[in-house]
Amino acid sequence: MSTAALLFFAMILDAILGEPKWLWNKVPHPAVLMGNLIKWCDEQYNSGENAKLNGVLTLLALVAGAALLGYIISLFGGIVTILITAILLAQKSLVQHVQQVADALRISLDEGRQKVAMIVGRDTGHMDQPAVARGAIESAAENLSDGVIAPAFWFLVGGLPGLMVYKIVNTADSMIGYKTEQHADFGWASARFDDLLNLIPARITAALIALPAGVHSQWRNIIADAKLHRSPNAGWPEAAMARAIDIALSGPRAYEGQMQDFPFVHPAGNQFAGPSDIDAACSMLWKAWSIALLFTTILTIL
Repeated sequence: MSTAALLFFAMILDAILGEPKWLWNKVPHPAVLMGNLIKWCDEQYNSGENAKLNGVLTLLALVAGAALLGYIISLFGGIVTILITAILLAQKSLVQHVQQVADALRISLDEGRQKVAMIVGRDTGHMDQPAVARGAIESAAENLSDGVIAPAFWFLVGGLPGLMVYKIVNTADSMIGYKTEQHADFGWASARFDDLLNLIPARITAALIALPAGVHSQWRNIIADAKLHRSPNAGWPEAAMARAIDIALSGPRAYEGQMQDFPFVHPAGNQFAGPSDIDAACSMLWKAWSIALLFTTILTIL
């Protein structure tokens, strides 16, 4: 069975089953195991004058181990590969988590804040409704790239070893890649390598959002909007999503009590987003996924 065919069935399986809680209540999710390993590495090697070198060596070891593990698992055949790939994709669970914010926001602002706090890293305690909605939609766009399209892309490029490498690097970036004093040196390599691995998938994701929304003709504007974002990659799917549903994303927000004056992405869009805009974003997630599945189907046939 071709790599594209394996990905096709994995995408379908993920879309149907998502993240079954009954399973992950009994055994740890692979992402949790990766996180535990990275946390251990951080505790053991993030110290002293050689923190940056230690971070580089740690990343190399993680990448080599992930690639080897992916290769070994692939030897067990197509069914096992499909199952593991489906587990490491996150389409259905992403839509569910984002939709929960809209559902909670319809009940009360406080419940909306509680739900969005589960999927964003910014301060949520004093968010108004538009800020909650923007946070959910930004998370939807960024995680479509990080959690679905990028893993699928690297699976097509390198099979299960490629997917495993991407997931361990992306997990490392989320844990130690932040530009804080604690991780500025040790997490440097993970952050830079994650930027590199997401360079192409982020732009593919933007195209997958723009095409079904009919805003591909605004591609130059999407590029300009993406450059307003503080991230070299996250701005692309966010810029496409902003124009797809015509709302302003990003903008000022607080981290650890400090307000950050980030510019709006697509500032001409609606700045008073609400639950219906989150609904629209969730719909767009499925449309983009469908285009990706169609492309995978074509590769399978070819």
